[in-house]
Amino acid sequence: METLGDILFWLVVAMGIALALAAVGLALSWRQIRQLRVPATAGFFATMHYVPLTLVILLDLLDFGLDIFAAPISWIVLDRLGLKGLRNKAAIEALIPFTQPIPTFTLSWVAARALNLGDEPLVRVIEGEASATDPLLPR
Repeated sequence: METLGDILFWLVVAMGIALALAAVGLALSWRQIRQLRVPATAGFFATMHYVPLTLVILLDLLDFGLDIFAAPISWIVLDRLGLKGLRNKAAIEALIPFTQPIPTFTLSWVAARALNLGDEPLVRVIEGEASATDPLLPR
């Protein structure tokens, strides 16, 4: 039977590998992600429709690798990438204890696409079908 020290050792090793993968993946895909054209008014789920799956997996790896220290780093990374719709949720999720092993961004990406969340008001604005009194438009 493994001791607590062995379990903690392997947890730290897994976190280190996750952090290394996230850092290398973000460095390799930085330029491509910077070229995404996400509308400034896009919320969390609408932004999820624009970002590739690799980015959300890398954010989950970063969150797992850095634990609560991922909050300021993910905030800065997402701000520099121009993905302001994801910043707050990434910081909040990183600060909630025991959520690091759960791939919340990956699950949110799948939910946004499978359930078509957050896309409808944005499509109406782009297509010019929204009116000035539309309650779904930002003010």
